[in-house]
Amino acid sequence: MCGIIAIVGGEPVTERLLESLRRLEYRGYDSAGVAVAIGGKVERRRAQGKIKALEAALAAHPLDGQVGIGHTRWATHGAPTTRNAHPHTAGRVTLVHNGIIENYAELKAELAANGHVFHSDTDTEIIAHLLDAELATGLAPVEALKATLDRLTGAYALAILIEGEERLVLGARRGSPLVVGYGAGEMFLGSDALAVGPFTNRISYLEEGDFVAIDGDGARIFDAAGKAVQRAVATIPASAAMVEKGNYRHFMEKEIHDQPEGCQRTIAAYADPVTLKARMAGDLDWAALDRVQIVACGTSYIAGLIGKYMIEQMADLPVDVEIASEFRYRQPALRPNTLAIAMSQSGETADTLAALRYCQAKGMRSAAVVNAQGSTMAREVDIVWPIHCGPEIGVASTKAFTAQVCVLTALAVAAARARSRIDEAEEARMVKLLLEAPRLIGESIGLEDAIRTIAADVAKARDVLYLGRGVMSALALEGALKLKEISYIHAEGYAAGELKHGPIALVDEDTPIVILAPSDSYFEKSASNMSEVIARGGQVIFITDPKGASHAPAGAKVVVTAPACDPLVAPLVYAAPIQLLAYHVAVHKGADVDQPRNLAKSVTVE
Repeated sequence: MCGIIAIVGGEPVTERLLESLRRLEYRGYDSAGVAVAIGGKVERRRAQGKIKALEAALAAHPLDGQVGIGHTRWATHGAPTTRNAHPHTAGRVTLVHNGIIENYAELKAELAANGHVFHSDTDTEIIAHLLDAELATGLAPVEALKATLDRLTGAYALAILIEGEERLVLGARRGSPLVVGYGAGEMFLGSDALAVGPFTNRISYLEEGDFVAIDGDGARIFDAAGKAVQRAVATIPASAAMVEKGNYRHFMEKEIHDQPEGCQRTIAAYADPVTLKARMAGDLDWAALDRVQIVACGTSYIAGLIGKYMIEQMADLPVDVEIASEFRYRQPALRPNTLAIAMSQSGETADTLAALRYCQAKGMRSAAVVNAQGSTMAREVDIVWPIHCGPEIGVASTKAFTAQVCVLTALAVAAARARSRIDEAEEARMVKLLLEAPRLIGESIGLEDAIRTIAADVAKARDVLYLGRGVMSALALEGALKLKEISYIHAEGYAAGELKHGPIALVDEDTPIVILAPSDSYFEKSASNMSEVIARGGQVIFITDPKGASHAPAGAKVVVTAPACDPLVAPLVYAAPIQLLAYHVAVHKGADVDQPRNLAKSVTVE
C-alpha cells in the first residue's frame, strides 16, 4: 500500500524515481506523483491512475533536478483524484505519506482557524502545514520535524523536501515501514527494500518512531525521543533489485509457475533430505505448549486455517486461527503458555502487527511466518520462520500462500514428533512426502490448458461457489477469494457439509460450483454433495485425482484430474488449479490481473 521513494543523487533523478515507482506498482495504487528540488524551489507533477499518466505529465512538463521524492497512492482519505495525489505542498514543505493520521480532523480545524488553506481532501496535507508552521517559528528542519511528529496520532512513513534545503530529504516512520539506502555519494529512502533495490543493496531498516535526515554524505537517524542513534546496515539480496515477468503476460502467471521452485526452496529450509527430519528454528518446547494462536489477514489467514488442520490432527495441539483485524478488539482470553504465530507475506500488515503486539503484551512467546525477513514483524518476534519464496509482485498472493502452507506443514510434523504423537519412521515418511511436493505442484500446474478452457465459461457467471471438506474447505475459501480479487466475480467458499444448511439455495444452472475432492476419507461425502448439486441443475467443476475421477458420480460439467497425492500435501497440489482458474477468468474478462482495483499488496493501515 502506498509506495515511497526519495533520492538525494548526483545526477537527474526523475527517471530513477519513475523506475522505482514502477517497481512499487505491486503494492496497489490509484494515483502517482513526484516532486524535485530545482534551483532552491520544489516542483511537482501528479496524475490520477497508472504511472503512464504521470509519465505523460512529465513528458509535457519535465523536471530536472538531483533531489526528489515519489509516491504511488492507495486512497484512504479523499477520492483517487489528481488533487488528492501525493506529493502535497504547504509553504516550504512538500511531502509524501503512507499511513493514516487519526487526529487529522482536529489538527485541520486548528490549522484552518489559524489561516491555513487546504487544497486536498487528504489527511496527509495537514502534516505539510504543521511542518511549515514549525519551520516558520525558526526551528531547523530536524527540530521542526520532531515537533510535528509529536503532534501526530496514527501511522506514517514520510519523505519530505523543504525549499531552501536543496540537498536534504527528511523521513520518518511509525506503524508504516521505511528504509534508508546507502549509495556511492548518494542516499535513498524507500517504503521497502524493493524500492531502493535498483540503486543500492545496502540498507538500514528504520525502527518504530525513528526519523531521519539524508543528504549526499549519509544519514542522521534519530529515535522517537530525538536521540541520535545508529541502525545496522544490511546487504540485501539481488532479488530485491531484479524482479521481472520474463516471458509471462503477468506477474501472477509467473508466480503461479514459480511455485514448484519456490516451494522447493521453502521445504529445503525446513525438511532435511538426509536425516528425513523436520527442522524448525527456535528453542520451542512443543511438548510444554498448551495452545497455538495464529493471527493473520486475507490469504495468510486461510493458510493459517490449513495449518490448524495439520497441527491439531498431527500434533494433538489446539490451534486458534483468527482474523487479525478483529482479534484484539474483542479482548480474547489468552494465556502465557500459548505460542502466538503472526502470518504476513510483507511482515508489515498493520492489523497483524497490532494483534501480535497484543499477544506479546500478554506474555506470550511469538513467531512470524513471513517473506520479508527484514520486516517489522520479523524484527519484533522471538522466532522467525521465513517462507523463502522470493519477491511476490502480483497483489493476489499465490506462491507466498503455498510457501506459507509448506512452513506450517513442516511445523506440524516437527510439533508432532516433539510431542511424541508420531515416531521417527512416520516423521521420515512425512518429510519424504514434503520433499516430493514440488514435483506434484508442477504436475498440477500442467492442468493449465484444461483450466483455461473452463475459465471461458466461468467468466460468464455472476456467482461461483467453492466447496470442500476437511482441509479442502479452507482451500475452497482461498479459491473463492482469488476469483473475487482479480475477476470481480462474486464467489463464496463453504465447507461442503454446510451445503444443506443454506448455500444450496444458491444453486441453479447459471452458477458454477467448484468442488475440491481428492480421494481421501471425505471423498464419499464430497461425491454425495456433488450429486445434490447436480440434481438441482448446478454446473459442477469437480477437481479430484485419478481414483476420484473413476468414482465420481455422473453429471459433472467438467472433471479436472489432479495428480494423486497424500493428504499431507494435498493443499499444495490443489492450490495451483484454483489459482489458474481465477487467473484465466480474469484474463478472459480483461481485468488488471496484477493490480486489481481497490486492492493493495501490503495493507499497512488499519
